[in-house]
Amino acid sequence: MSTGLSILIGILFILFISGVRILNEYERGVIFRLGRVGATKGPGFKWIIPMVDRMVRVSTRIVTTDVPPQDVITKDNVSISVNAVIYFRVMDPIKAIIEVEDYLYATSQFSQTTLRSVLGQSDLDELLSEREKINSELQSIIDAHTDPWGVKVTAVEVKHIDLPQEMQSAMAKQAQAERERRAKIISAEGEFQAAEKLKAAADIIAKEPAALQLRYLQTLLDISGDRATTTIIPFPMEMLRPFLPKTDASR
Repeated sequence: MSTGLSILIGILFILFISGVRILNEYERGVIFRLGRVGATKGPGFKWIIPMVDRMVRVSTRIVTTDVPPQDVITKDNVSISVNAVIYFRVMDPIKAIIEVEDYLYATSQFSQTTLRSVLGQSDLDELLSEREKINSELQSIIDAHTDPWGVKVTAVEVKHIDLPQEMQSAMAKQAQAERERRAKIISAEGEFQAAEKLKAAADIIAKEPAALQLRYLQTLLDISGDRATTTIIPFPMEMLRPFLPKTDASR
């Protein structure tokens, strides 16, 4: 009797040990009892009925998946290569197991097709300048499709847009031409403002003849600082007019 009891105890102990499961804080366990889905187990020590229950572990952490480079033809017929990264997590472990065979693979594949579809409907300038808008559109479309799987897409980021070499050269020329255009506009605006100031100064000098003499003397002072240069300065006749009436009177 003692031997049989020991064997029975040993068998029960083995069955008990075989049914022990330990789930981490970020894991959930989906229980299948005789093929039918049951409850979802939380983290900690869990025990299932051996040979009756089967538990599938599901991680609820955010998963980061790279979308491989995709060849895309934009709306304005430019061939580019684009890759992205997608962030998602499982919100409903039961749906993630029973609604799709492999939610990781399915989400990755759908992200690739959506990336080609959305970017193919946009112009190249829009892809380069409105990255946030495109990321938001991608996230909305993918999340709506993966929601029945119990998967929540939190973000989609387009990482790199690889342009053909000839397109890079054309964009570099365009950027250089734009910088030259701005430089010419700024130079023209400076000339216009200088002309306005000179006109205002000429109006003041026309009203006050003494201002011309003061300006002439200031010019002489500036030139006198360089002693190694011989300078010939014309003497305006307007500066002699105050003396002309006196000369005539003396005659």
